[in-house]
Amino acid sequence: MTSFNSDSNTDNNNAAVAAILADKGSWLSSVSLVVYALCFSLAYVDLDTGTGALILFAAVQLTMIGWGIYQKEQLTVLQWLALAFALIGFVYLMLPSAARPSFTGALTMALSGIAWGIYSIRGKACLSPLRATGFNFIRSLVTIPFLLIVAISHWVGISMQGVVLAVISGAITSGLGYCMWYVAMPLLKSTQAAVVQLCVPIIAALAGVLFLSETLSLRFIIASIVILGAVLVFILNKKTV
Repeated sequence: MTSFNSDSNTDNNNAAVAAILADKGSWLSSVSLVVYALCFSLAYVDLDTGTGALILFAAVQLTMIGWGIYQKEQLTVLQWLALAFALIGFVYLMLPSAARPSFTGALTMALSGIAWGIYSIRGKACLSPLRATGFNFIRSLVTIPFLLIVAISHWVGISMQGVVLAVISGAITSGLGYCMWYVAMPLLKSTQAAVVQLCVPIIAALAGVLFLSETLSLRFIIASIVILGAVLVFILNKKTV
């Protein structure tokens, strides 16, 4: 009996290892990642920070919450209220720096948000975040020749320092961030993951306070309390059947 259990556990472990080794991301995830990053970069040529953030997060929320509802992730009344308060807090935080966007910039940023929503949803089935992210990044390299052709007219303004910083930002810091997000995604419902992302501007602002000596405003404190409180209520409140 002990031998049988041992063999069964060994088979299960081997199957789990094989499944992890087989997790090599996907072309859909890679395309979503490229569309997100490319559209995000292009959109901010025409948009200011507040406007871009509002459009991006709105697109992400609609994509992920819409998918969650399609997958029959039912929300309680309290969760809907928490979501509404979180969105209100986010708009309150970002609205002062927002301006009327151009149609092209707004559309491009919306596409970026949808792509990020898809990329996040794809992470729910991820078994090995590091492997999946690595293979997704490798697949995205096929776009480099096309991007280089497009960037020919701008090569004069490109410096080696800028290239190095871009590589560090994209391949290292962003890559680690995507791995961490793919670790979290299987533990969250699509609707929960969508709401949690509303905390990103707060985390970024707090990092600015800690590392860049930026000052805290009353607007930021109020928005942070509203958003974080709403996210906490949303996560803790679950649909009971």
